[in-house]
Amino acid sequence: MVKGLLLDFYGTVVEDDDAVVADIARQVARGASTPTRAPDVVEAWQREFDLVAEGPPFRPLRNSALTSLSAVMTEVGCGDDPARLCAAQFAYWRSPPLRPGSRAFLASVPVPVCVVSDADRDDLAAAMAHHGLAFDAVVCSEDVGAYKPDRAMFDAALDLLGLAPHEVVHVGDSLRSDVAGAHAAGIRAGWVNRLGRPATDGALAAFVLTDLSGLVPHLREQERAEGTVAE
Repeated sequence: MVKGLLLDFYGTVVEDDDAVVADIARQVARGASTPTRAPDVVEAWQREFDLVAEGPPFRPLRNSALTSLSAVMTEVGCGDDPARLCAAQFAYWRSPPLRPGSRAFLASVPVPVCVVSDADRDDLAAAMAHHGLAFDAVVCSEDVGAYKPDRAMFDAALDLLGLAPHEVVHVGDSLRSDVAGAHAAGIRAGWVNRLGRPATDGALAAFVLTDLSGLVPHLREQERAEGTVAE
């Protein structure tokens, strides 16, 4: 029986920062001393971020983003100020727009919800306050000292809800961090496929959604399939 929901935040409840990241990458590419494409900057930034975030030591998200962007800028010969460029991203994290279907879903979700996010504590709290959102529990990487897909993130959420892996579902937009991470922790995962990627990309996902609007009916369907809802 589904007794609780673990929920990613950025890219799932609110819009991710893709457009901001793309704009930063364009500025880096324009300032590079060698011919550089903005998509290549995005790819290099993500690759460098993954290395920095894996640690050790653990670095909060803001620090990881700034450190990794600085490394990429040095690599391509961009003399701009990485702190200036990252300021737009940091501001976005505090007031991102809601994704379609999120508010209606959160008003009707039938089980306790724990947010599981890689965001820094203050930014996550600010984004929730910006939209007047409240959850039964919140787990952020800054508190745990790890990023998804590390199992410690999912274990912390289970502890807060007082539930076992088979009693919850985790939903998020990242195949690596959310779907694979939850799967490795013994938790069924739903994939928010906001970018319209091929369904085969979500092979480990128990179900695929475009946004949260279809999640409540899906939870009900799972309960019926498990014989826990009377017809």
